[in-house]
Amino acid sequence: MSKRLSISCEDIIHNMKLSYQFPSVVEAIATSKIISDAAVEAGIQVQPEELQQAGDSVRFANKLVKATDTWAWLKKHHLSLDEFEQLTRINVLSSKLAHHLFSKQVEPFFFSHQLNYVAAVTYEVVLDDRDLALELFYALQENEISFPEIARQYIQDPELRRAWGYQGIRYRQDFRPEIATAVFATNSAQIIKPIVTSIGVYLIWVEEIIQPKLDEALRIKIQQDLFSSWLKQQIEQVDIDIQLASNNDLRQSKELLLSA
Repeated sequence: MSKRLSISCEDIIHNMKLSYQFPSVVEAIATSKIISDAAVEAGIQVQPEELQQAGDSVRFANKLVKATDTWAWLKKHHLSLDEFEQLTRINVLSSKLAHHLFSKQVEPFFFSHQLNYVAAVTYEVVLDDRDLALELFYALQENEISFPEIARQYIQDPELRRAWGYQGIRYRQDFRPEIATAVFATNSAQIIKPIVTSIGVYLIWVEEIIQPKLDEALRIKIQQDLFSSWLKQQIEQVDIDIQLASNNDLRQSKELLLSA
């Protein structure tokens, strides 16, 4: 027979403080309130079909294919159906508010910051020895060795090694500054001369430089980036009054029963 472990609201708050999660929780609450208030001020409303679509997106993102999967997920996160609807509502409000505030600013922002949206496809091997990195670099130049061979020999992480050090498609801000300068100075596929950093010597194969195109995906990204910056400014400009219940009130609150 399994034991039951009682966890109170006081325990939860205390643990959030000890695990340094309290500030992020407070910020999340403040963010939701700011979004809700701004949406009301802008006259933004959520339609039933939008809630349904947002709910489907949450289920898809969490791989909740069956109804039983959804119920299990709700139970795991201690969410009621009403709370799940609140979650989807704030997602819809956030998206609609971002569009309302910044959709017209996306294009001018893109053309003003176009260089930030040039992307690079790279493969990386990080070495400890600069002389070894130079030796490998010149061997690559002379076609005495291939980059995949170097990756297989010098990358320790199995998954990264199998992918030959593939780093994906990244923007300028995703690289260390000294690496970004070298990567985006290239015009075509090439191996960059080793770059010494504080964490090691980078040997980088630039496979492709992708010039920016303002497609729908980038529009959404820029709009969301602008919205995130706006939210951060809003949070910085408000005084957050945290009102915690007294210990007696907390002890009288509903307990969560978990399996030990």
